[in-house]
Amino acid sequence: MRLTRAQQQDRTRAAVLAAAYAEFAEEGYSAVTVDRIADRAGLTRGAVYSNFSGKSAVYLAVLLDLVEREPSTPAQAPTHLEDAIEAFARAWLDRLPLAGDTPASAQLRLRSLDGVVDRRPALAGITHLETLLLGRALEACPPAAPGGRRVRLAEVLRTVLDGAGHLAATAPGVGDPFDVVRACEHLADLPLTDTWEPAHLPFVTPAQPVDEPWEAPTPGPDLITGDPVDLGADGVLVLLGADRLGAAEEAVRATGDRVTIVVASDAALVRLRIRDLAGCLRRAVDPTTWPGFALLLDDGRVAAALGVPPEPGTEHAIRVAGGRVVARAAHRGAGHAAASR
Repeated sequence: MRLTRAQQQDRTRAAVLAAAYAEFAEEGYSAVTVDRIADRAGLTRGAVYSNFSGKSAVYLAVLLDLVEREPSTPAQAPTHLEDAIEAFARAWLDRLPLAGDTPASAQLRLRSLDGVVDRRPALAGITHLETLLLGRALEACPPAAPGGRRVRLAEVLRTVLDGAGHLAATAPGVGDPFDVVRACEHLADLPLTDTWEPAHLPFVTPAQPVDEPWEAPTPGPDLITGDPVDLGADGVLVLLGADRLGAAEEAVRATGDRVTIVVASDAALVRLRIRDLAGCLRRAVDPTTWPGFALLLDDGRVAAALGVPPEPGTEHAIRVAGGRVVARAAHRGAGHAAASR
């Protein structure tokens, strides 16, 4: 049976990913070339580039494929904070290299981005977004958090777990994952003063009231839950470049209304990191209780509908009511300004 063009492209992409996984697992990221991947897949170099922009894009796609193939059993109900932390830590530490893993295969298991991504502002922004998601999930767990916020707890938890992963990569066999899990459980009792309000918020320019038609694009599903998202519904929409993802919390904390965060750049990296985190969270906390906002990746249509460039430093927000845009804000603090209106 003759394959359609789309089927042929899917088959080529699958062959590239299979060959790339084998190459990265055997040789490590730095030693692999696009030519080696093409040779192993029985394809031309051009066939690889017709599906991926380069070696780093192939590597990120391999990691995302690993993440999305992992089975994920959702938690049945909101749990006590200590139990949720334990379950999340166990899920996260499942990636630690096994005794027989080579350094190259260990890099894949750890989802390591060392030497792959050199955009430090983007990585910092994504990490801020990850800790917000984790913190919001933990906030849903009893007992209630003093002050209502657990993002600092999420930061400390990630620091411990990322440190364990780094140690496993550099000194295999050193440290006991069960000890790490027990240590993480005790973080629930850590007396953190989790107050939060960025110093610049009082100086943010208020959102401008407008009355504009809103032709809402049809986006992909929520990156966290997989549920469909209606951008035409009442609420706040915040478009953020990868360098400004840390501003997501400004909008989320400013309102009890529906908030949708749309990521305007570095989509592959954001998809990988958030999908990986969400998979671990699903094994720890009932997904119906978190995070209280939707997260989307923009393919350019949301930015075009807003009339703003999809750049790493983008920060633009609107408030939608009755199918119309009733407020706009731009630049630093835009999400907070639109959400506060």
